[in-house]
Amino acid sequence: MTARVEALALSPELEAAVLEQLIPGIYLERVAARSTAAETRHRVQAASTALLDVLRRADHPLQRLAPEDSARVEQVAGACADLFQRSSSCVEGRNGQLSLHHHGRHRLSDRRLAALTAVHNFHIRRPDGTTAAERFFGRTHPALFEELLLRVPLPPRPRRRRLRPAKLPYLMPVAA
Repeated sequence: MTARVEALALSPELEAAVLEQLIPGIYLERVAARSTAAETRHRVQAASTALLDVLRRADHPLQRLAPEDSARVEQVAGACADLFQRSSSCVEGRNGQLSLHHHGRHRLSDRRLAALTAVHNFHIRRPDGTTAAERFFGRTHPALFEELLLRVPLPPRPRRRRLRPAKLPYLMPVAA
């Protein structure tokens, strides 16, 4: 990101404004547009507006740039803001957890991988008590193992063992 901004050949003051205000402001504006909760959207949009309003003032040095230079700066800042992809919380830490499972036990089958994914998404809880699926879908879900007990039939009882006749030792003396 710094290399892209330095490639614009701006003064140090303008570079700092782009790195510390313009890029974060554009990023927050894009996050606000994707937010589903109105309270979060308004809060993030307010933070974005506070950052960008400083840059929109007539006395700010960015306003003195030529229109084509200003458009180029804005384009680069938008591209830099797009570098920061927010992942949904359902996948946070998933790669690290899978690497632990793969370590020492390579070649996980597709069935085992699907089972581990289900356990990760619906059973493992953070300290705040939420699962990845709850954070992703925004609502609670039934407990994984209680739900499995309701849906999967219990295995039948094991069969009774047959009594086997006691084996006689091979070297038992034979009655004459």
